[in-house]
Formats: sequence, structure tokens, C-alpha cells
Amino acid sequence: MTDAHPVSGAEKASGPVGHAIGLDDLEAAASRIRSQALLTPLLRHPALDERCGARVFIKPENLQRSGSFKFRGAFNCLSMIAESDRSKGVVACSSGNHAQGVAASAQILGMPATIVMPADAPQIKLQRTRDFGAKVVTYDRESEDREAIAVRLCEESGATFVHPYNNPAVIAGQGTIGLEMAEQAAALGVTLDDALVCTGGGGLSGGVALALSFKSPDTVFHTVEPELFDDYKRSLEAGERLSNRAKAGSICDALLTESPGEISFSILKDLAGEGVTVSDEDVLAAVAFAFNELKLVVEPGGAAALAALLSGKLALKGRTVGVVLTGGNIDPQMLMKALDG
Repeated sequence: MTDAHPVSGAEKASGPVGHAIGLDDLEAAASRIRSQALLTPLLRHPALDERCGARVFIKPENLQRSGSFKFRGAFNCLSMIAESDRSKGVVACSSGNHAQGVAASAQILGMPATIVMPADAPQIKLQRTRDFGAKVVTYDRESEDREAIAVRLCEESGATFVHPYNNPAVIAGQGTIGLEMAEQAAALGVTLDDALVCTGGGGLSGGVALALSFKSPDTVFHTVEPELFDDYKRSLEAGERLSNRAKAGSICDALLTESPGEISFSILKDLAGEGVTVSDEDVLAAVAFAFNELKLVVEPGGAAALAALLSGKLALKGRTVGVVLTGGNIDPQMLMKALDG
């Protein structure tokens, strides 16, 4: 496994060797979403620094439009659909955050949206997706193939399928977070030694790692996953894409993917450092810490990177660390469970 490495001139133009997403794509995405996405701050809190023995900078994408980072990639992707195809709508599959990002973006752009969601997704995510005007089609996570359902829906309507992470436009949109982190850190006169990002299929992680390779090449990037869904950690160690056996079994619903996305893995196999896993107990403690100390509401999957930091899964004492809180769409019952723990 490799640490983050300095980027050559050729890579700056076209992205890591063998991959088509480059700095121009990231900057174009930033320009495309600027009028609609929120510029989330880079926050520092004494309680977090003291707890970890590090300088920690939080990027709170739980404050983003639709409640998670997913709005960035969705709006970038939908904005690139040809005007002639927009009336046919879009189809996406998601446990909730990509669903809301696509639904909100489609609403802004005046496009119909159908979202395939697991029946056991948090109720707040199901309802908010409907509130954005999207049609929701549910499926059984254990026995049904969500992408097969999505393909059928696209064939019936002629709609455009918006993959939650294996899509260059989506990855570029998510990567705008990395551009902002690097620019905001530089404005504060600091360089991030490490960056920790919650990782499911890898669209966010691939985009952020790519952006940091251009703008902060000495930053070491780390994926963070639930213990039972460590496909990225194992894949990076093996040098090839591996799958998870389980399809359910973690409170981090936003991170439960079968295997790494092809595009994001092609990026992260070159740019990612050591991968980290966290338990559900670690995540609940991080949700409670974010609420009690940082005054931020974060969902379990959105708190995984913070959980890795708080639980000491990496030796980060004395380092300057960037952490992305990826979403805040948490059911009240789950929040109470974290706070009662």
C-alpha cells in the first residue's frame, strides 16, 4: 500500500495514470455547483484537539444541502445531462443520501426522479427523498439487486441512471470537497498531514483523494469503513477489488456497499494510505461526541471518520488532520441511542 505521493505535471493535467478525471474536471464541477451547493467551513474545536492530541479540522458536510455531501456529485452530474434528455428524468439507487442529493438536484433542475431505496433505510431518508418530489421504489437489501431494478426502470422510461459512486461526474462533484479543504487549510496557514473520509463505494474518497493529490500532495489519505464492510481496506492491501460477504449488519447504512467502485478504486489504489475500520460502538460514541461537544448532528455513516480519530485507530498525535463529516440524516431514535450510550 502506498502513501500519498507528489503529483507529476502529466498527472496534474489528466489525473492519476490510467484515469480520465483531472484537475480541470474538478474545477469545472466546482464552478458548476457553486450557485447551489453550500461552501461548508473548515472547523477546529479545542475539545477535539485535546481529546486526540492533534490539530483537527472538521469539514461538516452534514450541513450541506440535502443533509450530506451527496448533493455535490448529484447536482454536477444532473447539470451535465443534455437538455433534450432531461424530460425523461433520472433514476438512482441509494440507501438515502445519494437519493436525497439526486432528488433535490432534480427538483432544482425541473427533472423527474425515481429512486430505488432499501426498505430498511432510515425513515427520515425515505420521507425526505419523497419530500423533494422523487418517486421511491423500495427493495429488499438481502434478496434483491437494486441496480437491476434501476436498469429496468431506465429501460422503461428512457431515464438517465445516476450511479451513486461509479460515475466520473459524481466523483468530480464530490471531489470539490477536497479542493475546498486544501484551499481553506492554506488560508489558515496550515497543511494537512492526514485526511480521513468515510468510505462506502468510494466516490467521495476517490474524489477527495484526487483533489488533495493536486492541491495538497503531501497529505496522506485514509479510507474509513465499518468493520464488517472493509472491502476498501482489504482491496487496497490486496491490490485488487474484493467484495463484502455481508449485505447488512451495521448501523452505518450509508457505507454498506458490496465492493469498491471501479473508477474510485483506480484512483485510490495509487493515492490512499492505510485504511481504517471502526465498530458500531465507535461510531455511536462519535455521534454522541459530535452532538455534545461540537454541537453537530451527524448520522452513523457520516461519523465513521470521526470515530476512527476518536478511537485512536491511527497514530495521529501531533499531526494536522482533516476529517469529513459526510452526513447528518439521522433518525431521532438512532440519535437517542447514541446519546443514551
